[in-house]
Amino acid sequence: MVKKLLRDYLFAIVVAAIYVVLAFVNRGVFDRAVDTAVSGTWEMLAVIPPIFVLLGLLDVWVPREVLTRFIGPGSGVRGILIAFFLGSAAAGPLYGAFPVAAVLMSKGASFFNVLIMIGAWSTTKIPMFLFELQALGVPFALTRLALNIPAIIVMAWLIRTVVPRREVDQIYQKAAALAARR
Repeated sequence: MVKKLLRDYLFAIVVAAIYVVLAFVNRGVFDRAVDTAVSGTWEMLAVIPPIFVLLGLLDVWVPREVLTRFIGPGSGVRGILIAFFLGSAAAGPLYGAFPVAAVLMSKGASFFNVLIMIGAWSTTKIPMFLFELQALGVPFALTRLALNIPAIIVMAWLIRTVVPRREVDQIYQKAAALAARR
């Protein structure tokens, strides 16, 4: 039992040991590390609960058949556009995309469209685009967007092509197991 706990929490134990060493060796670095950890934790606590509320609503309100029809296998260009919109309209940091991806997968979204949604979440957010328009100018914002959209599609295609089917199936099984726990 103790070995299992040590193995499960090895990373946290190592990080805690590093913090203890830093507290004695370099107090300034320790203070900055603690401040960073605390602010990151508060940021996560502010972002994750609303995402989970929205996921719960998505899970209850959108039937599997509807989601599969619109962004499932065989949804074509419509599925890609919906996945782009979901990712681009999202708010919050990238780590918020992964619970959304798990719910989409548990409801039958295609792996390709989930990858598109994650790619759009990371690079084509509407608020970021609006900021770029103001701060960096129209040519920059449009050029970046024009380069990112095909890059997201190509990367999603490459990942779908390279990742073995059995690994994709394992990811879907984990998403289904998470959905079953709710």
